[in-house]
Amino acid sequence: MTVPADVLDLILEVVAEAPAGLGGMHLVCVDGPAGSGKTTLADQLGRALPAQVIHMDDLYPGWSGLAEGAQKLHEWVLEPLAHGVPGRYRRYDWPLGLYAERHTVPLADTLVVEGCNSAALTTAPYAPVIIWVEADDDVRLERGMLRDGDGARDQWTTWMVEERRLYAEHRTAERSHVRLDGTGNITGLGPTEAV
Repeated sequence: MTVPADVLDLILEVVAEAPAGLGGMHLVCVDGPAGSGKTTLADQLGRALPAQVIHMDDLYPGWSGLAEGAQKLHEWVLEPLAHGVPGRYRRYDWPLGLYAERHTVPLADTLVVEGCNSAALTTAPYAPVIIWVEADDDVRLERGMLRDGDGARDQWTTWMVEERRLYAEHRTAERSHVRLDGTGNITGLGPTEAV
């Protein structure tokens, strides 16, 4: 989902006004349920800021790794950056079922992290700007089947249950700074609940 210019400008303003809590860097987390439009938005933000974009799909160890992906983000990327050291992660190769080549995350002004559970509570010490994107379950599932094929339906439905549990546990939507629907319309602003 690409957002219109006025929405993009608002997000960029929120990022500019936020504290640079990741070792002097701004951390922007584009979070929300699978299939809601996060990847396209994150790429749009990456170009506009400019910033490196990390996709959580590269960190999850497969369909059962939603919580573990957030741990790897913290350990491999955020913790080193917070201490002034470039982050490094290994990209998960879904077809092969293993971690593959290494990628470096340099020190910069801004880092955008996109994906389900990217704004887990483990990111809270780094003052992330959280952009929450959501769409109806039927729309998300349809997008997922288009991307991954109908053979992935069971994995998708299991994933959707796990993401709901994690989002309730981490209060992600409530902690977000900008809330969008799956078409790029603003549905809310500002954290509605303190961390």
